[in-house]
Amino acid sequence: MLELELLPEPPPTHEIGVFDSGVGGLTVLRELHALLPEVGMRYVADAAYAPYGPRSPEEIRQRSEQIAAHLIEAGARYVVVACNTATAHAIEALRARWPKIHFIGTEPGIKPAVSATRNGRIGVLATSATAASSRYQALVARHGEGVQVFTQACPGVVDLIEAGQLDAPELRALVQRYAAPLREAEVDTVLLGCTHYPFIEALWHEALGPDIQLLRIETAVARRAAGLWRHEHPATDEAHAAASLLVETSGNADSLRQWMAQVLGWDWTEVRHWAPN
Repeated sequence: MLELELLPEPPPTHEIGVFDSGVGGLTVLRELHALLPEVGMRYVADAAYAPYGPRSPEEIRQRSEQIAAHLIEAGARYVVVACNTATAHAIEALRARWPKIHFIGTEPGIKPAVSATRNGRIGVLATSATAASSRYQALVARHGEGVQVFTQACPGVVDLIEAGQLDAPELRALVQRYAAPLREAEVDTVLLGCTHYPFIEALWHEALGPDIQLLRIETAVARRAAGLWRHEHPATDEAHAAASLLVETSGNADSLRQWMAQVLGWDWTEVRHWAPN
């Protein structure tokens, strides 16, 4: 009787890649995984290089290209740049280098804010690099006509969120400091212009006051990526099992695993260390 050789199962494919300088893009990944649970996804948190905000545009572009190359090599045909700063400084270079890959960026929703404001005064909370980028300035010029846009850079906030200090007195003090100019400007709508900031949405609400509405961006980004996917992969009536979800970090994998369990309640996700070549 012949023995049948058992062939190894093929490795899971990760057709959608998502990356950020750290944990912020997990807000996008959470939304995207809920929309497309049957699609394999791989997330890279570039914790060893975070935050991107103080870095030069050239550094951000080079790092983004390294991560994109890694995701594409792993099978990604859709790459979500779940970072406002990387989108501002790198997404055009990524699209030029890999024209057949779908790159979905993350940008402050100036246009929705214009529609939402009642008094014509909008605040944007962003990293220093996003606030200073020509892409952001062009976005304000294109969609901000007829309103006043007050941009507030927020150095230090991402660092504390990355460290898991979401209720630390130091973080509360920074939030109060950055909210004050927007209160003084009498804005009625504020954009959380960084994917890290929704993790402390309650602190922003507390600092800005109950009359100011906050707009988030991760849901819109995830829906745009899911829409592109479904356009090329029409849904069927077949039932699909949940696909592989892999999280990688250039920092400490155990620390990220603990952070995800503490903040997101994700204690089931595989987390690996990744080091760029």
